[in-house]
Amino acid sequence: MPASAAELVELLDLEQLDLNLFRGRQPTTMRQRVFGGQVAAQALIAAIRTAGQEYLPHSMHSYFLRPGDYSVPIVYDVERLRDGRSFATRRVVARQHGRPIYFQTVNFQQPEEGFEHQDVMPEVGPPDSGRNLIELMASRGDLESEQLALEWAALDVRHLGNSRTGLPADPMHPARSRLWVRVNGELSDDPREHLATFTYASDMTLLGAALVPHDVRIGSPELQAASLDHSIWFHRPFRADRWWLYDQWSPSASSGRGLVLARTFTEDGTLVATVAQEGLIRHRS
Repeated sequence: MPASAAELVELLDLEQLDLNLFRGRQPTTMRQRVFGGQVAAQALIAAIRTAGQEYLPHSMHSYFLRPGDYSVPIVYDVERLRDGRSFATRRVVARQHGRPIYFQTVNFQQPEEGFEHQDVMPEVGPPDSGRNLIELMASRGDLESEQLALEWAALDVRHLGNSRTGLPADPMHPARSRLWVRVNGELSDDPREHLATFTYASDMTLLGAALVPHDVRIGSPELQAASLDHSIWFHRPFRADRWWLYDQWSPSASSGRGLVLARTFTEDGTLVATVAQEGLIRHRS
């Protein structure tokens, strides 16, 4: 898996096979299933490659259909649904072994001025007040912490707390988790590079928030977990290699699924993205 910002950018770079057809590379890893953030980010890059430079993604919506296989490349087939004066739309199908494993729809817009408002960023401590996520997992005896330290070395994640410990009590929201995150290194000034690397990182911690009230963690042998769908709304430009607050909460868990929403703020309080994901959180007897 990528161990630096440069390796992450290299992983997300795609080979063009034909018009609207791309192939993604695979990292060296011990994991069995392809990380969902990798597929989502590579699909976003495929969509970006077919849109003009005057367009930037403002939203993406996707479904994970089958587990990805690290032993073979992923092929991304882009369909150009719309090219308008202000907006453009692309649909991406990721395939392995002749079958779709992931669908993504991306909407692009040419930047323009408009009405402005946003939520206020919650009061939190600075990034250095948080605890390194991998170190925290190791202190809890998580058997995957050593492997994840290698898998996620391209990201710097600082855990601030959750509903059980570290965050102020909020009976209205029983499943919350907050983290500071950044890409661990310098990226270029290309805004598309920041959107893609943010997309990669956005899938890393979400389902954990849905499990907070149940005192179960991702990786537990009593849990079967997987991302089912993933959506991002990009509100304002930002740098993924600077700290951003991932303010996550889960409004509902039922029928073996958990829904998690997240607001993303930069250190100066600017709301730059909103993320939503529903995932499988099935209890194993």
